[in-house]
Amino acid sequence: MASKIKALFNGEVMSNLKKIYDQNGGLKGCHEIIWRTDDLKFGRCVGGDQFGNKYYENPRYFFGRNRWVIYNKNMDLNYEASMVPAEWFGWLHYKTDYTPCEDPGRPVYKWMADHTENLSGTNKQYVPYTSTREKIEAWQPPITPPKTTS
Repeated sequence: MASKIKALFNGEVMSNLKKIYDQNGGLKGCHEIIWRTDDLKFGRCVGGDQFGNKYYENPRYFFGRNRWVIYNKNMDLNYEASMVPAEWFGWLHYKTDYTPCEDPGRPVYKWMADHTENLSGTNKQYVPYTSTREKIEAWQPPITPPKTTS
């Protein structure tokens, strides 16, 4: 039993733990990453976007978990999936194996808008203008002029 435990800690497990520890910035960095993402991984940084998000890949993890994003630290715990731009969304979800910096055929047109995150639930959310009357109107009591005594 002891030899199995010794073999386990002498080999690949300790090597991977050291890689995780080093890549995530030591004990303090590992604690911060666990607090923000509930997961500790190591992998190759393949790029970043204009918002400060970093994208990683490790083909040794199983398919569907071997590509991930670490959101900008300024977002703290207020991050969500809509903060990933479309060009990186395709890479994260295996639509393409090319990162945006590796893909020369990616079209960029003048009419394309810059990426914005989903603002639903905030004071900047989209509220459409209504051009029809409401079906139910609230009752307004008639205004009576004040009685004057003479």
